[in-house]
Amino acid sequence: MALAQLLLTQAWPQVLVARLGQHLGAAIDFALVLGLLYAFTVVVSERRTVWMVQGLAVCVLASALSRAFDLLLLHLVLDKVAIVAAVSFAIALQSETRQFLEQLGRGDLRSLFQSASPRREQSNSTIDEIVEAVRKLSQNRTGALLLLETDRPIDERDLSVLGVKLNAEVSSELLQTIFQTSTPLHDGAVWIRDSRVLSAGSILPLSERTASRQLGTRHRAAMGITERVPQSLCIVVSEETGSISIAERGCLDRPLTSAKLREILDTRFTVNAESEVKTPGLRKLGKKLAFGGLSTLSGLWRSSPRPDKNEPRP
Repeated sequence: MALAQLLLTQAWPQVLVARLGQHLGAAIDFALVLGLLYAFTVVVSERRTVWMVQGLAVCVLASALSRAFDLLLLHLVLDKVAIVAAVSFAIALQSETRQFLEQLGRGDLRSLFQSASPRREQSNSTIDEIVEAVRKLSQNRTGALLLLETDRPIDERDLSVLGVKLNAEVSSELLQTIFQTSTPLHDGAVWIRDSRVLSAGSILPLSERTASRQLGTRHRAAMGITERVPQSLCIVVSEETGSISIAERGCLDRPLTSAKLREILDTRFTVNAESEVKTPGLRKLGKKLAFGGLSTLSGLWRSSPRPDKNEPRP
């Protein structure tokens, strides 16, 4: 009936174009939000964090649907919850947020929408060589700094100075030789990808966090690079005490034994169900968000009190 009345009016083409424009604008709006959320889920590196982002997305979608259905009070509550959750995420996921904004600022949009590569798996022989080198450097109180990739490749621009490119096979003898005080590369970091030493003498960005006075420049550099690049580990050997430390996501774990270091490396470079990155596709994510938003509104509708049929009306 409404369609027939619309066709009988003289201005029906303009009205039809206006309505199509509204629906097209809503579709573009939803697609942009979906793409932005997908790009952020690519950056995050743990499945639980991805679930948190998806929960925020469901809350935002439910807020939009409540506004579309003129549920003003529900929209007000969900809108405030979404704002508080977004601020909490920005605080809790500082490194991921910083990486996301840096890639967005660089215009590196392609990497934002590429699903994360699976967690790297170091061979046992490579881990053995690294642990053996760290153990001997610790015994001799020789300062060392080793940067290891645990997930996606590290961008050279994340380092302050790249250093000298080597592209050599990882070996205990090579690592010990590099960090000897008589060599010109001993002051920087060694960058390791899989079983290759990519560079030596690399300068890493320092952490801006307030650290203990017992921590030197190497420890601050390890914290700084792992803050900026979450998909990395940094092993530090103190020149003064010979203690072994490992930095991850800006947090320093120290002191460690060589056996404990081996245990951590085995854990970090082994794929498991909890740490494996599984970023959903855009189509799958869209279905999840739509289903989650509708389920939320449906649950709220069902939980609202219903008038009793037998209760007399006023």
